Amino acid sequence: MADAGLFIGWGQVVRGREGPAVDGFNDTVEYLGQRQGGGGIESFEICFLDPHGGDLDGFMLIRGTTEQMDAIRSDEEFQRLMTRASLHVDNLGMIGASLGEGIARQMAIFQEETGALV
Repeated sequence: MADAGLFIGWGQVVRGREGPAVDGFNDTVEYLGQRQGGGGIESFEICFLDPHGGDLDGFMLIRGTTEQMDAIRSDEEFQRLMTRASLHVDNLGMIGASLGEGIARQMAIFQEETGALV
């Protein structure tokens, strides 16, 4: 069961790079589908956001174990896909996330540390 995730957010497509941006997006979806099919990740979800005046136009959340998230981040093909994406969209960002049992572990650490403050 997924206890970790990888949140990847992006802003607007760079004007004039719409075609390559779509191609890169499709390559990334294909890559993630292969990782999921091969057991390299548990799942992934893609969200496109409605226009809202902010810098975030969409995101994907990749789910898996901590080890799977470490492996995908260090995978050269994934790094190439993210490098390509950074050339076609503004504000590409990536951050690890706690999910499921990972949240329970983080809350236990938080409670221990806040308990030490009293």
